[in-house]
Amino acid sequence: MSAEQIGFAFILLGLFIVIGKWVRVYTPLLQQLYLPSSIIAGLIALLVGPEVLGRLMTALTSDDHLLSQGLINLATLDVWEALPGLFINIVFATLFLGKSLPSLSKVWHIGGPQVAMGQMVSWGQYVIGLLLVLLILTPFFGVNPLAGALIEISFVGGHGTAAGLGNTFAELGFAEGQDLAIGLATVGILTGVIVGIILINWGARKGHGQYVGGAQKLSSTGRNGIVELDNRDSGADMTTRPESIEPLSLHLAYVGIAIFVGWLLLEGLILLEAYTWGAWTDVYLMIYVPLFPLAMAGGIITQAFSDRFDKFRVIDRKMINRIGGFSLDILIISALATISLSVIGENIIAFVSLAVVGIIWNIFAFLVLAPKMIPSYWFERGIGDFGQATGITATGLLLMKVADPENKTPALEGFGYKQILFEPFVGGGLFTAASLPLIFQFGPTAILILSAIITLFWLLFGLFYFGKK
Repeated sequence: MSAEQIGFAFILLGLFIVIGKWVRVYTPLLQQLYLPSSIIAGLIALLVGPEVLGRLMTALTSDDHLLSQGLINLATLDVWEALPGLFINIVFATLFLGKSLPSLSKVWHIGGPQVAMGQMVSWGQYVIGLLLVLLILTPFFGVNPLAGALIEISFVGGHGTAAGLGNTFAELGFAEGQDLAIGLATVGILTGVIVGIILINWGARKGHGQYVGGAQKLSSTGRNGIVELDNRDSGADMTTRPESIEPLSLHLAYVGIAIFVGWLLLEGLILLEAYTWGAWTDVYLMIYVPLFPLAMAGGIITQAFSDRFDKFRVIDRKMINRIGGFSLDILIISALATISLSVIGENIIAFVSLAVVGIIWNIFAFLVLAPKMIPSYWFERGIGDFGQATGITATGLLLMKVADPENKTPALEGFGYKQILFEPFVGGGLFTAASLPLIFQFGPTAILILSAIITLFWLLFGLFYFGKK
């Protein structure tokens, strides 16, 4: 593949980003759904690509029609297919860069209830997914048992995790799992926003949500995603002078260092496994684990060194956010644009079943368990956990903004602290990445038992430790 083809593929990505943004600006329904422009752009690219427009033109005309592949050529799609697996490393490397990590005691005091709630819901998604696979999908429909991990990978992990695990799916003989996971992630975001807004309106009527008002505040021109001219803030702080080095270049370099540290960690674990338990048991797991959860660990290590030795504090969190946000947009658009609708159609029973049970579990956890596990402001805190458990972190932040627009509760602070004890393990963390090889090596029953034990632990801990406060 030539450099020109790669460059043209990125130019087309930029075109679809602009189209997606302006479609959202002038479409009130999409604004009311709070649908990110990147998802709109990815869906538009999917519609005009070979999966929709190409198939339609082939069915109406012939296989050699000018638009038989849609408006996007195969070389561009080949580039896009490789992007999610690359950009997910950047997204995870930026999660903790530029943040001075608080003490664990402070994290636990403020965010502990949400840690327990989030862990319980995420591990519970493995339980219900594996139960569905073992009892129905595998025996009656021949679905690969690895599908039992798709709910947590897609709902909590989101498009980034789903796309980033593409090579792992393929290496374990479940290549269609990536398309199913990306499709489920899309369903999760839509459901998280729509059901979340319904729950917020219900909570306001019932008196559970005391500070609901964000819906009205976001109904102005701000809902279209454009910041008013008089209210615009800087996207980042200049921590170095451009004549010395461009600040963006320096921050990209730090992200690269974080990914490199993560790669060293992964290679070290692979080597350790090869000479220890792998050689003793002939069971190998680390060779299937992708790089991105270790890139997150690399970001933490890089930031720790920066806190210790960099007296100038040149890593700016806002600049890191811009890099991570850009990478996530590229990842989402390229992942959605290259999804195989035929694969989803061939596995529609598994797809719908996993989506339905995952949504039901999340709603049950919020309405029934959150009031018993979160001692104060359960509604404002729990709605953020519901949003993240259904449609990634951004959805949780959005719902909390609607439920508590002026941050009068500790929901937002606790949600932020929660990520420190949450993201490294589930929601795209180490266990999320290792869940597929673990099911492959030890079978779904063993991982079901493990997940059930951990789910029960966090449930009881939340009920009897935080719930009694």
